[in-house]
This record gives sequence, structure tokens and C-alpha cells, in this order.
Amino acid sequence: MTENKQTGTNTATNPVITQDALAHLGDGRLAYVKQVRSEDVASMFPQAPQIAPGLTLFALHAADGTPIMLTDTRESAIASAWSNELEAVSVH
Repeated sequence: MTENKQTGTNTATNPVITQDALAHLGDGRLAYVKQVRSEDVASMFPQAPQIAPGLTLFALHAADGTPIMLTDTRESAIASAWSNELEAVSVH
């Protein structure tokens, strides 16, 4: 067992996953759905039009964190993943 110097955690029980490893997770077929606030949309989707504050939206991201799409329902995000042959998981 080794200790992670940055976090002080045991890497045997808390493995560190690199950005590169995430990019290859699921062989490019894995994506995740994350609930986001409308105030945070501009930082993830710079090309998106201005959205009223206070809305709850759902973003579909590639396993490496790259944003794919934004919608107003979790079901739409999952449907988009399926239509693009991606397996969607939820994160909190």
C-alpha cells in the first residue's frame, strides 16, 4: 500500500484515476449525466445561448469530462447517450 502525498489517502483503497485513463474508460462508450445549474452552463458550453438563472438542467459528458449535450431532463440526456451508442451513468 502506498500513501498519496497530495491527499494523504491510501491508494490501495482509493486509487487515483488519471484523465487519460478516464478518456479510455469503457472504450469510448461510457458517458455520464450530471445535474447542473443554469448559472454554470456558460463555463461548460460557451456556445450556448444565455439561460435564465435558477434552472436545473442535465449535462451529458464523455468519460473524460468533455461536455456532449445539455437538456432540461435527465431522461433526455440518457436518451441522447443511447442514441449515440453510449452507456450513461449518473454522478452527483
